[in-house]
Amino acid sequence: MFNDQERLILASIIFVYFIFLFMLSLYMKKKTKTYEDYNVAGRSVSVFPLILTFVGTGIGGATLLGYMENGYLLGMGQQWIHITMLFAVILLASFLLKKIRHLGEQHHMVTVGDYTALRYGEKARIPTVISFLFSYCAMTGMQFAAIASILNLTLGIPMTVGILIGWVLLTAKTYVGGLKAVIWQDVIQGLILIFGVLLLFVTVLKLSGSWENISINAQAMNEESMLDVFNITSGEILIYLLTLSFYQFIRQDVWQRIWAANSLRTARNGYWISMIVAILLGAMVVLIGVVSRYGLDLGQVDPALVYYRIIEDVFPFSLVVVMIIVLLGAVISSADSFFIAGSSSIVNDLIKPNVKNPNQTNMLLYSRLSVLIVSVIALILTLAIPGLVNLMVTGTAMSVSGLLAPVLFGLFWKKPTKLAGTSAMWIGLISAVVWQILGHPYGIHPILIGLPLSTITLLAITLTTRTSS
Repeated sequence: MFNDQERLILASIIFVYFIFLFMLSLYMKKKTKTYEDYNVAGRSVSVFPLILTFVGTGIGGATLLGYMENGYLLGMGQQWIHITMLFAVILLASFLLKKIRHLGEQHHMVTVGDYTALRYGEKARIPTVISFLFSYCAMTGMQFAAIASILNLTLGIPMTVGILIGWVLLTAKTYVGGLKAVIWQDVIQGLILIFGVLLLFVTVLKLSGSWENISINAQAMNEESMLDVFNITSGEILIYLLTLSFYQFIRQDVWQRIWAANSLRTARNGYWISMIVAILLGAMVVLIGVVSRYGLDLGQVDPALVYYRIIEDVFPFSLVVVMIIVLLGAVISSADSFFIAGSSSIVNDLIKPNVKNPNQTNMLLYSRLSVLIVSVIALILTLAIPGLVNLMVTGTAMSVSGLLAPVLFGLFWKKPTKLAGTSAMWIGLISAVVWQILGHPYGIHPILIGLPLSTITLLAITLTTRTSS
C-alpha cells in the first residue's frame, strides 16, 4: 500500500503521536491526586471537554473500520445501528440521566456496581463486575485489533505483533493518567475525529457524483437494494437494539461521565450534544462505505480494508497521513475510556470492599493495577474472537443480559427484592455466556436467551417474595 519512504514517514508520525499522548498522561498524573480524580475526574468536568470525551468514546475503531466495512458490504440497512441508537439516547437523556446523576451525587458513586449494591445488596457487585468485564474487556480488545490493523496496513507489521504493540502502548498510557488524562486527551482527539470524518464524507460524496449516478451504478450491478435503508432483516435490527443500543442504559463509561460533570445541567447538555454529533458521524461512516462501493472506482478490495482503500483513492499522501491519525485518535479515545470503565469495576467493586484501609494512596495504586488486569483479559479476548463489530456485539450482549433488567426495574420500581435482583443478574449472565460458548444453537443470539430469562427471573421472584427494606 505504501512505499518504504512513505512507511518511514508514517512510522515517525505514529511514534510522535503516541509520545505526545503519553507525555500528556504524565502531565495529568501530577493533577491526579485522589481516587476520584483517577476514576471520575474529580467530578469537575465542564461542558466542552464533556462533549468531546463522549464523542471520542462513542466513535472508536469499530466505527471507522467496522461500520464502514458493514456499509460497503451490507448496504444502507446498517443505518439501523444509528436509528436504534438514537432511540436509546432519547430514552436515556429524557428518563434516566437525572436519576443517575442524583444517585451518584447523593452516594458518591464511582461505578454501576455502587448502584446495584445500594439497590440489591453488596452481593450484587460480583455479577455486575463480571458482566462489565465481558463487555469492556471485549471493547478494549477491539481497539487493540484496530491498532494492529493500522500498523499492519501502514507499516507491514504482522497482526499478532500489532495487537501486542497496541496492548503495551494503550495500557501504559491509561495506567499513568486515569480518567482526567483520558478526558483531556479526548478534547484533542475528539476535534481531530470530527474534522477527519467530515472531510472524508464531503470528499467521497463530491467524487462519487450525484445520488442518481450512484443509483444507476448500483442497478447496473443488480444491487439497488443495497441503497435501501430497509435492506436488513427484523432479526438483525432487534439484535442491534438489544445489544449496542440498550447497552447505553447501563454503560459504565457513560454513567462515570455523567458523574464526572460539574453539574446536572452540564451532564445533560453534554450528553445530548455529544450523542447527536456521534450518531451523525456514525451514520456518515456507514454512508461513506455504501457510496464508495458505487461511486468510486476502488476495484477489487477486501471489505475489511475499505477505509484504507478509500483514503488512498481520494487523498494525496499528505492527507492520507492525517486520516491515519484520525483513525488512531478514534481508536485510542475509545480504548482508554473502556480501560478506565473496566478497571473501575475491579478496584471499586472487588478490591475496595475488601481493603481494611482504603486510603487515597492505596486506592490509586489499586486503580492502576486494575488497568493491568483489564488489559490482560482484553488481550486474550482479542486473540480469541475475530471481527471488530462481532467482538463488540458479543461483549455488550453479556452485560445487557445480566444487568439491563435489574438496573432499569430497580430505578423505576420499588418492589424488586435483593434476591430478585441478584438472581436475575446471575441467570441472565450465565445463560448468555453458555449460549455463546455453545455457538448460538438454532441460530438464536445469546441476548435473546439471557435478557428474557433475566427479566422473567426478576419478575417471578419479586412477585413471589416479600419486598425487602
